[in-house]
Amino acid sequence: MTSPRLATYSIGGVTRYGAVTDTGIVDLFARFGQEYPTLREAIAAGALMKLSEDAAKRSPDNALDAITWQPPIPAPEKIICIGVNYPDRNAEYKDGQDAPKFPSMFMRTPRSFVGHNAPLVRPRASAQLDYEGELVLVIGKAGRHIKESDALDHIAAVTLCNEGTIRDWVRHAKFNVTQGKNFDSTGSLGPWLVPYTSEAQIADIRLTTKVNGDTRQDDRTSRLIFGFRYLLNYISTFTTLVPGDVIVTGTPTGAGARFDPPRYLKPGDVIEVEAEGVGVLRNGVADEA
Repeated sequence: MTSPRLATYSIGGVTRYGAVTDTGIVDLFARFGQEYPTLREAIAAGALMKLSEDAAKRSPDNALDAITWQPPIPAPEKIICIGVNYPDRNAEYKDGQDAPKFPSMFMRTPRSFVGHNAPLVRPRASAQLDYEGELVLVIGKAGRHIKESDALDHIAAVTLCNEGTIRDWVRHAKFNVTQGKNFDSTGSLGPWLVPYTSEAQIADIRLTTKVNGDTRQDDRTSRLIFGFRYLLNYISTFTTLVPGDVIVTGTPTGAGARFDPPRYLKPGDVIEVEAEGVGVLRNGVADEA
């Protein structure tokens, strides 16, 4: 049986949300929009399974080719991204340093992401647009100083990210990666949310990234340096996690910058980030207008 899939989309200039089936999308905004204006409010109310169960009784309202996919969570309070979180990824830096003691992290803006099937935008400022396939945790229950033993109770759903990066802007200054990680429309989130049910669902997911059908990244979440429980414990030490927050958990080895010569993205390329039990996030590439 396919897991429930809840998506944010637009049609006719209006942003809505619904449940994705193999034949279309059930418009849940039409039925629950007054109670939950977006999926963020549905998450805060713990209502994702309620929405999924309602949708299971209905036929699709729109065909998938009639909609424009949006990132699943509109206007999350926080998008927190984890760097260097797979074992081989640390070795890629060739700096002779051991695996880090604590996770590297940075924030991204919602505007730096597009939805499924939308093109990533290669900016005028640089041709070094790179891909990074990642699994994403979406927070469902607020918490500060979350214990590792309780951490997974705070997850509402999982989704995917292509954490697109402008490589020559990540080291523009001495200490920061912010610029290279926040160019408008350089990354993607989606295609949908899969409600979180148990640790077994996320403990050992195979995560792959393909560019034009060629597998570039391939690893499993069981190999993370900093696991999901630890990440939520660590992050909640300094900030309160709230419903709808997005935690992008790290990318495997194999990003384009690590090839010799580097293999950056160019218009016409198609990138597919896939995770078992979640789906495929697919994007093309276009130059900035």
